[in-house]
Amino acid sequence: MQTKKSIKLILLTVLITITACKKEEQKKETVMADNLLLEEWTGPYQGVPAFDKMKVEDVKDAIEKGMALGLEDIETIANNPDEPTFKNTIEAMERAGKPLNRAFTYYGIFSSNMSSPEFREVSSALAPKLSEYRSKINQNEKLFKRIKTVYDASQKTPLDADQQRVVELVYKGFEMNGAELDTEKKKRYAEINKELSSLYSDFSNNVLHDEENYITYLTKDQLDGLSDGFIKSAAAIATANGEDGKYAITNTRSSMDPFLTYATNRELRKQVWTNYYSRGDNDDEYDNNAIIAKILKLRRERVELLGYDNYADWRLQDRMAKTPENAMNLMMAVWPAAIARVKEEVADMQAVANKNGDNITIEPWDYRFYAEKVRKAKYDLDSDEVKQYLQLDKLTQALFYTAGRLFNYNFKPITDGSVPVFHEDVKVWEVTDKDSGEHIGLWYLDPFARQGKRSGAWATTYRSFTTFDGKTNVLASNNSNFVKAAPGEAVLVSWDDAETFFHEFGHALHFFSSNVKYPTLNGGVRDYTEFQSQLLERWLSTDQVINQFLVHNKTGEPMPEELVSKIKKASTFNQGFGTTEYLASALMDMKLHLADPENIDIDKFERETLAELNMPKELPMRHRTPHFGHVFSGEGYATAYYGYMWADVLTSDASEAFKEAPGGFYDAEVAEKLVKYLFAPRNSMDPAEAYRLFRGRDAKIEALMKDRGFPITK
Repeated sequence: MQTKKSIKLILLTVLITITACKKEEQKKETVMADNLLLEEWTGPYQGVPAFDKMKVEDVKDAIEKGMALGLEDIETIANNPDEPTFKNTIEAMERAGKPLNRAFTYYGIFSSNMSSPEFREVSSALAPKLSEYRSKINQNEKLFKRIKTVYDASQKTPLDADQQRVVELVYKGFEMNGAELDTEKKKRYAEINKELSSLYSDFSNNVLHDEENYITYLTKDQLDGLSDGFIKSAAAIATANGEDGKYAITNTRSSMDPFLTYATNRELRKQVWTNYYSRGDNDDEYDNNAIIAKILKLRRERVELLGYDNYADWRLQDRMAKTPENAMNLMMAVWPAAIARVKEEVADMQAVANKNGDNITIEPWDYRFYAEKVRKAKYDLDSDEVKQYLQLDKLTQALFYTAGRLFNYNFKPITDGSVPVFHEDVKVWEVTDKDSGEHIGLWYLDPFARQGKRSGAWATTYRSFTTFDGKTNVLASNNSNFVKAAPGEAVLVSWDDAETFFHEFGHALHFFSSNVKYPTLNGGVRDYTEFQSQLLERWLSTDQVINQFLVHNKTGEPMPEELVSKIKKASTFNQGFGTTEYLASALMDMKLHLADPENIDIDKFERETLAELNMPKELPMRHRTPHFGHVFSGEGYATAYYGYMWADVLTSDASEAFKEAPGGFYDAEVAEKLVKYLFAPRNSMDPAEAYRLFRGRDAKIEALMKDRGFPITK
């Protein structure tokens, strides 16, 4: 029986603890109040980022304070005197570091959408500090001991399925990042990560430098073959860059691609091609070859500390492919058919050039130009004619239609300024359930290329769905690099760019459809996460989308059936080029990480590897090594670029499920299974098992070969 004195002592202890907690919270609030980027988001829709108020000068302070607060959270968990449990260890980690996560949202915008020389200086300074921050968490022995205790217990007495998945993902992440190394090896592991982080930053900044500084300015007499819309856009960009009266071909794919397809001036095509494919490889202070060699050497040293022979073995252990051998086997199963098709395509192009009396041998800067002529000759299909029906605004409506039919989502534009944006080009829509009206989230679209924006197209989230501490909505964004049209003109895009637009929207739908409790489960398995987005590309060519949204930008008339028929007949056209340029990059990624990095000469390795693969000389890799940002600006796609092909096997096979269904690509029953098994679970179950639940079996490669028009060998 407790005495009055002991009860008073207990009450006093509780009071002191509560007071200490309040002081700690007040301290955190004071720190966050000093910097906008750390503050909790306010306003409608559960709070939104204050993009209209963010400043570069706040970034460094926000990240540094955010890291300090994050480490306080980790230390609290690690030093908890209570026996480790899922609740006081894993769930506590799920809540840790929220202010830093908010700061990273702004950091990501400055890095990808609104970069500047000032930000790049800040980013370079922060890179090693962020690496140290991650190392302090991954190498926290007390923390890992608690995680391992929970993990070991779960192996004997399994937790609920989603909790079990979280524990295993968290434990595996720590194990793969050196948590079980001895003190000396941990120190070296952290040093390597720190050095790598700076190299990744330098690599990215060098590529961005070459994209911004190698712009080709044309005069009026150099525009032959180019469309009026492209010319007007090029003029507007030149004027914006202080070159009034000229026409700018920027060093990005969205500008380079149409120029190489239509410009009749061969020497200018060569110049634009060379600028683009030489990014990071100009033998100057922005050259990336030495940086890549260092990255490869450090990656190998780091995984050797963990007992692995090479980076690829370490990286692929938690991917669908499991081993580099499995990934290579898939790629090499497709490669011979791809390069054989290139040989046929080049022969067709050379015949057209000879017939025209052009007196040339097809070179890489000729491929797109003559492929377009072959397309016209074989299929009577003019890409520029197709482009007249591909208006960005109408394609956006097509995305919403597809989302409505498959996911039951409605998109309503927000026009009252209640949601801040970081640039006037960015537009925002509210996403709701069509039937119930339930709020799902917000969709941000940043569609146009500009100075300081990285090239390509991507999707990201500012906030993901969970039910962990109450249901959260989703703030998702899509980002493209379409060339802005001249005032009063429609933004017209190529068929390939339209497919990419659908692809990235597939990622957004994956975010919106998430139905997980724990934040960790919103992550993904790299060779699986591209599957859902690649699958959504298929809806662009459905009759329902074509008939409603692919209308002529001048007349408003729907795309004629004859043109639709030509597009569908030509669907496998140029697959040699598309497959080979991609696979060459994916194979190079894998081979670089399997090779001995000691004294590696990157240019020489690239040349020799392509020669061994019998790479056709008439086309380049999609991403040459010196600007292969997927692989060398970070580690997300390192030894994982093959994942697009792995995912495309799933895509082609899943498409067959829709083709076989009574309702085709809009079949309600198959769509329901699509959302339930392939989108909503995110990473809460093994991807292979999720696919089997959808399809009833594993995916087969035959559908992919058929889609690309390649021979199927048994």
